[in-house]
Amino acid sequence: MFEIILDTETTGLSITQKHRIVEIGCIELKNQIPTNKIFHEYLNPQRSIPEEAYKIHGYSDEFLSDKKTFAEIAESFLDFIKDKKIIIHNAAFDLSFLNYELGLINKKKINNNNVIDTLTIAQQKYPGSSNSLDALCKRFNIDNSKREKHNALIDCQLLKEIYINLIDQKEPQLNLKNVEVYSKKFADPSMQKNNNLRKIIKPSKRELELHNTYLESQLRKNFFN
Repeated sequence: MFEIILDTETTGLSITQKHRIVEIGCIELKNQIPTNKIFHEYLNPQRSIPEEAYKIHGYSDEFLSDKKTFAEIAESFLDFIKDKKIIIHNAAFDLSFLNYELGLINKKKINNNNVIDTLTIAQQKYPGSSNSLDALCKRFNIDNSKREKHNALIDCQLLKEIYINLIDQKEPQLNLKNVEVYSKKFADPSMQKNNNLRKIIKPSKRELELHNTYLESQLRKNFFN
């Protein structure tokens, strides 16, 4: 299963005031393991950066002036997230800006059904607690020392670790179905010649009955009593 960890930085807090996206960061996961594919762009918001926003992410008008616009990167962004679940912390905020930008260029909006909100998961697991990105890093002992200012790609890296902890999947998922591990070094030579020795022998109905009778009569605590 492919998933995308996504974060944005903006010029402000509300699209009703025509604030825009200045940075998009995405990290691709496959079965909760990074694939080393990322999408990262700084964007020219085509408007000035308020002082409050500059204090949060540190991106100035001068720094963003020669960057691409959202319209210029929209196709590559949509290709990157296509047919994948999107993991966002406080999804309502980022989605409102992404869909606002997509609406400005007459592109189809992102379907909320494809989005997992880690803030909602955290609030359900830890009601009444602070569930900000920094608070969750502290809860799960995740090093966030690089987060001196908000940065979409750094926040994606942190959110990846938080997400894995929130869904209790701290170890990588391994697909062991239909995988046969075989090493000649440890193999019995006779088994290489006779595959019948690998045959699984199922117990008969009578053997199962005798086994159940034994469990009922001899073991004090079991499934049957």
